[in-house]
Amino acid sequence: MKFNKIVCVDNTKLNDKAISELQKLSEEEVEVYTDYPDSKDEVIQRIGNAEAVIVSWHTELDEDIIEACSNLKYIGMACSLYDDESANVAVKFARERGITVKGIKDYGDPGVAEFIISELIQLLNGYKGKQWKEMPRELTDLKIGIIGLGVTGKLLANCLFPFGVDLYYYSNTRKNEWEEKGLKYLDLNKLMKTCEFVSFHLPKNAQPVGEDEFNNFGNGKILINTSLGLPFEEKAFANWIKNDANFAIFDGDGKKELSLESLNSENIIALEKSAGWSSQTLERLSEKVLQNIKAYSDKS
Repeated sequence: MKFNKIVCVDNTKLNDKAISELQKLSEEEVEVYTDYPDSKDEVIQRIGNAEAVIVSWHTELDEDIIEACSNLKYIGMACSLYDDESANVAVKFARERGITVKGIKDYGDPGVAEFIISELIQLLNGYKGKQWKEMPRELTDLKIGIIGLGVTGKLLANCLFPFGVDLYYYSNTRKNEWEEKGLKYLDLNKLMKTCEFVSFHLPKNAQPVGEDEFNNFGNGKILINTSLGLPFEEKAFANWIKNDANFAIFDGDGKKELSLESLNSENIIALEKSAGWSSQTLERLSEKVLQNIKAYSDKS
């Protein structure tokens, strides 16, 4: 089947090949926006009478928008869909109305792992000015904790094993096969207390770390966040980062919900770019979004 119209409602970053393929599935010309709408009304106006919409994680499609766009049959998320609660789309509401919602996974993970290791090495050795300890430090024997052992967390672990790090993880479920590889499980507070460096790999809106966990983390530590949103209470983090011996690293996505006050802290390294965004990421994202909508079209 063909849709009456497909709208890329914001800057989905789909490549030209994907847009050309989308056109084969649309009666009208595919409408492609390369910015982000400022309001619900603008989102509704952009979608109009379209039967299919592609959206990035930046733009929310809530119940009001979905209800107003009564022709919608398909919502394609050009971003990860971990679970309904963390999604920027009202997934349950849409599905109750017969609208298919599809997200993607595992498209930027290699670049995220590269970013984490690169930034950590630079901080350990003072290559960009800031240095963790008085003397440069190798990764060897560094106690590293991975919070959230999904695809990116597992990839990071595989990258770190050859360096001889002391590697721990916390996850909602135990990963026996990874423990057999040498990854040690600790509950969250024990992990924070044990590790010198922790890396967060959690879905948006997951916020397991608060004041108690930061107290257990203590000082002379490094934190890195590449998750969408803050996986910790900012007030507790703000108190922790005041200590001169502590450092925190954020990519462009991980820092978005930080206040200006936190961002201005001396020992925060916050980049504008999102980790993991590369030519390969673009190819994987575009292909996965396209596969989803083609599969829907073929079945309808």
